Amino acid sequence: MIDVHGLFWLPPGQFWMLLLFVCVATLACAWLMFSRYRRARWIEDTPRSRIRSAAQGLVELAGRLESGGHAPLVSPLGGANCLWYRFKVEEYRSSGRNSRWRVIESGESERPFLLCDETGQCWIDPRGAEVHPARRRRWEGRQRWPLNPGGGSGVLNLLVSKRYRYSEELLLADEVLYALGWFKSRGGGREAVDERAMARRIISNWKADYTDLLARFDHNRDGQLDMQEWQQVQQAAASEASSQAREQNAAEVVHTLSRPPRRGLPFLLSDHHEDALSGRMRRHAQWSCAGFVLAGAGAVWLALALVTS
Repeated sequence: MIDVHGLFWLPPGQFWMLLLFVCVATLACAWLMFSRYRRARWIEDTPRSRIRSAAQGLVELAGRLESGGHAPLVSPLGGANCLWYRFKVEEYRSSGRNSRWRVIESGESERPFLLCDETGQCWIDPRGAEVHPARRRRWEGRQRWPLNPGGGSGVLNLLVSKRYRYSEELLLADEVLYALGWFKSRGGGREAVDERAMARRIISNWKADYTDLLARFDHNRDGQLDMQEWQQVQQAAASEASSQAREQNAAEVVHTLSRPPRRGLPFLLSDHHEDALSGRMRRHAQWSCAGFVLAGAGAVWLALALVTS
């Protein structure tokens, strides 16, 4: 048994488990503290850009949400029309003295939507984003899915059915969205086109159907392509590559905002004002700092008990 500063005794196994738990909590709070603080600095220090003139890479945008021509999504729990949703279904479980809510279903939508400002529009790919919606709802019910038309009713059903808690978060059309992520533009001549590489790919595709290639370029019908005929193949492929390059350069510019390619860079979406979002991040960092101090002090206190016992 290990004497913990004369307050209580613990078996060695329980003591080491408690010490390990406190050490892990200390590290987790430290990571959360620096992570939240760093996000707050990203929000505060990144200048806001207009979509039309935004640089390629990490940018901050703000604008109005639109569906981009898609039919609105329908949230799975509340049945609300939206552009993005996240949901969670929890079941209440009680066993003796222990009772808790356990997550049994969760998910979020991945369909892109449009962010528009006065200079243009940008497609938002929400996959991998840290989303902070202001529109949140939580309620309870007696069915696993609240929109399930086959759920029972009446006093008997209320007595024997389980308790469920539903949580749903939404982003709606015409709301103002703050976005911080990786900006990229395609089309409109923004990307260099390697016509030689494109011509090689075209020839490779033609060679996959060699019979058709012979029918087009084997003019003497000897079943093979001589030097002159092969030059004609190359000229035709170069002409096709040049035509495709002109089409790409003439295409409308498409802007996208998505998760950065490098770990550590933020991807934040929120319909809160950026000052409110930054303040929330700083409060999270402060609470994590308090947890770090308390858990760290607890770890030192337990370690000293081990030394002095």
